[in-house]
Amino acid sequence: MHNMAFHNSRSTLGVLFTTLVLFGVLVAVCIPSCTAQPGFSTSDYENIQVALNLEYLEAEYFLWAAYGYGLDKLAPRLTEGGPEPIGVQKANLNVLANDIIAQFGLQEIGHLTILQKDLGSSYFPRVQLNLSAANWANFIDEAVGEKLHPPFNPYANTLNFLISAYAIPYVGLTGYVGTIPLLQRVGAKTLVAGLLGVEAGQDAIIRAALYEYKDDLVPPYKFTVAQFTDFISNLQNSLSHAFVGEGLEVPKSQGADGLVTGNILSADIYSLSYARTAEQVLATVYFTGDAATPGGFFPKGASGTIAENYLNP
Repeated sequence: MHNMAFHNSRSTLGVLFTTLVLFGVLVAVCIPSCTAQPGFSTSDYENIQVALNLEYLEAEYFLWAAYGYGLDKLAPRLTEGGPEPIGVQKANLNVLANDIIAQFGLQEIGHLTILQKDLGSSYFPRVQLNLSAANWANFIDEAVGEKLHPPFNPYANTLNFLISAYAIPYVGLTGYVGTIPLLQRVGAKTLVAGLLGVEAGQDAIIRAALYEYKDDLVPPYKFTVAQFTDFISNLQNSLSHAFVGEGLEVPKSQGADGLVTGNILSADIYSLSYARTAEQVLATVYFTGDAATPGGFFPKGASGTIAENYLNP
């Protein structure tokens, strides 16, 4: 009995010693990458950086539309000295819409705050954004396929603003869906899943608000709300070089379970969200269809390793 106990003790010590040696090797290998970036891998940081560009875009657009000022007044620490947005302004929103869009903007401050905290040195200053009415007018003209008179102005009224907003959180949503499978560590997956939930909620609220008026003409133009959403989705699909979004109405065969034409949420035949790659996200928000050619909302291009690799191959 005594010998058996001693033998078991030696076996336990041997296992413990082997474990400690292996742990030491693991730590030695891991120190350069793991301790410098807790909870994230290098590729995790790079993929999340793509989303950071869109979070800046959403924050400034929503805050300015609701308050008439943005991050420089409400959370200057988050800009890290990046340039002020071009042409952004207060939108002429009704009381309910102003309340909702203000909430969206403040949510984006939360997103930027956690990204600044978790990305650390991989967080970058606010990028140059172009949110001018003229830039929006060019985008809508391209979507519609003709030059509108008067030029489309997203700041003019609630309906115009919601139509423009239709084009923004959805790109972020699909980008997050495309990013999650690429993430390696639990901390990064948890962060992006949380961001995705709110982006999806914002998109759903915008679509629901527009759906109520889907058959109404958008004054002074000859197109309905639903047609505008089709135009925007079709253009963004073209820019992404993939079918990754749908308007408020679809052929019945494309509706939920193939039974409805209403399309309150954009999703595939299984009612799963579409996904965009980082390249597709950049090509879409540049309005160029090419991640190597900046423009659109990002006249000087987006920031971060992946975006910069496309711009400077």
